[in-house]
Amino acid sequence: MFLDFKPISENDIEKISYYFNLRSNKTCDSVFLDVYLWKDFYNVKFTIWDEKALLITMVIDGVDYCTLPMCKEEHIKEAFNVLVDYFNNTLNKKLKVYLADEEGLNALNLDENLFDIKDIDDAKDYLYLAESLKTLSGKKLRKKKNHINAFLKENEGNFYYKTLCCQSSDIILEFLNRWRMNKGDDVEEHLDGELQGIKDILKNCKKLKVTMAGIFVNDKLEAFSIGSYNEIEKMAIIHIEKANPNIRGLYPYINQQFIINAFPNAYLVNREDDLGIEGLRKAKLSYDPIGYARKYRVIQL
Repeated sequence: MFLDFKPISENDIEKISYYFNLRSNKTCDSVFLDVYLWKDFYNVKFTIWDEKALLITMVIDGVDYCTLPMCKEEHIKEAFNVLVDYFNNTLNKKLKVYLADEEGLNALNLDENLFDIKDIDDAKDYLYLAESLKTLSGKKLRKKKNHINAFLKENEGNFYYKTLCCQSSDIILEFLNRWRMNKGDDVEEHLDGELQGIKDILKNCKKLKVTMAGIFVNDKLEAFSIGSYNEIEKMAIIHIEKANPNIRGLYPYINQQFIINAFPNAYLVNREDDLGIEGLRKAKLSYDPIGYARKYRVIQL
């Protein structure tokens, strides 16, 4: 079967977006914006199969992978077999799936004699109750509330929350440049790829219908966040959260206010994975997750 995979461009946004959110999936990859953010970093390509499924390939450390098909659950087995055929007979390789979600794997019910399935612990997304992040009630979140109270007191009358739009791109880019310079040279491998992805989102944000907001301190953008909403799961997904680390309480404040203002109907919040980075893991655990959206690597035997 011939499949014509091609890179994602701004002209494909509307066509591709339809195929997300068609079935249960609690990972951050369940929404289009996450794939768009990393499309260049992972050399993401796509094709539409029979108007039923979005098929995605990527390259990680020089190895060809695909995702599970983006489609309704009733089409996932057939679409998965199409991917197997493409890898085996077009690429002449064994199928390799990266970041397979638990719900999708349950629907597929793969034969473990034919496929090796392994949990990728560093890739699991952290899940939280939206109400918990809004109120920060309870002993485990008391430190977060104390940091926010310190921010409110120290900056009284000099800050405000604001929903951002495409016209805010120049302000956001100026903030991101300041934030990146503050990080210096000792940064994670993915960071500059992420920043390039944000710039691409800002360039095409009208077509992407991006949800963004920021905190201004002394009329200067000092914190910034981008999110998406998974309607099926009633889940907000926080793709980007950056703040001036020298302003105490600013990170927990943008975290709280973004959920309150941008996603009032959310039941769950997905704050993505920790990439195996100890500092990120500690930060995500400090918000008291209720569970994880686990992801798996699937390799054809």
